Amino acid sequence: MIVIMGAGGATGGATLRSLAALGAPSRALSRDPARLAAALDDRTLGRTTPLQADAADPESLHRAFRGAHQLFLTMANGPRQVQHELNAIEAAVACGVEHIVKVSAPAAEPDSPVAVSRGHHLIEEHLRSLRVTTTVLRPYAFLQKLLLLAPGIAAGGVVQGAMGQARCNYVDVRDIGEAAAEILTRPELAGGTYPLTGGRAYSYPELAALLGELLGRPVRYLDLAPAALHAHLVARAGMPDWLAAHVVEIQQLAVVRKEVPDDTFTRLTGRAPRTMEAFLGEHLHHFR
Repeated sequence: MIVIMGAGGATGGATLRSLAALGAPSRALSRDPARLAAALDDRTLGRTTPLQADAADPESLHRAFRGAHQLFLTMANGPRQVQHELNAIEAAVACGVEHIVKVSAPAAEPDSPVAVSRGHHLIEEHLRSLRVTTTVLRPYAFLQKLLLLAPGIAAGGVVQGAMGQARCNYVDVRDIGEAAAEILTRPELAGGTYPLTGGRAYSYPELAALLGELLGRPVRYLDLAPAALHAHLVARAGMPDWLAAHVVEIQQLAVVRKEVPDDTFTRLTGRAPRTMEAFLGEHLHHFR
């Protein structure tokens, strides 16, 4: 049995759907399982058992993990992420889970300039100290996060960022879900570390040009200083301070470390990843 921790999120939901497409049963954990069940399509719900569990409640985790053999661990970034993931790992190992697939970050290093990535490093190190098979996924920026740019583009035709001409790797969360499902259903893939990107890295000026072409009107990129972008995200986008800082850190990481696409997704699944053009075309109505 496969348990999905973080089933209500984008990556967890994509993994649920991909497992269902392969005919693999799973348990989907959520603080509100009824709400989660209502959001699932019939095919996914037919292969999934939604269960109540809270990462801050070890007793609920033990109930959810009993009899399971694999855990897919993906949780939202936040100040309590490290403790919540460690709680889930401890409960899973205590219940006999043999394989944990953790969604991590590209720069999960002890001295990473990205605070969230330093937290991922701590979690990975703890996993490696345990007698459990560990697989690490390292997805880059989610294409779905580009929808956060839609209001500014729809209102003023402006993309704001702090990356200059640096290129960023993007990946569709649906591709992450498909890669995870392959790993969870093919034992020979367990135990690896897998970077996940799309087929091409994009700079913000290139993204603005592509959106302008698709929309049939000018879209320009406004490059800000990191501090100015942070202030904009807090004051205008309503982000909490830690999240605004995270966005700025991710963009600055792309500036100091050149990002290039990786072919791991194709090697795992046998097909090319979804493209930026296809994603924007699918969601173009948000940007109009």
